[in-house]
Amino acid sequence: MPQIWMTYDELATLSGCTPAEARMRAMHLSLDRRKSRDGATRVKLDLALTAKFFASIREADLDLDGVIAALQSTHRQMANLLAPTGFRERGAT
Repeated sequence: MPQIWMTYDELATLSGCTPAEARMRAMHLSLDRRKSRDGATRVKLDLALTAKFFASIREADLDLDGVIAALQSTHRQMANLLAPTGFRERGAT
């Protein structure tokens, strides 16, 4: 099972509560907490919260195919800019 770590703000958004309530919930559930290098405290989601997180991603209306196509297009453009003159992108016809 993957580890998902969230700030109290992120957990609050996931849980539909305030960051202070999310902090209290994390303490009540005895979730692992760590201070990150950026100074924010993050909590490791338990199995139920991880399932809720994944469900929220599935429900999001993301155009993943469009995002993938845009990333591939950007990659091709960058590769063409960086390719030495006379070389062609692999797989190009």
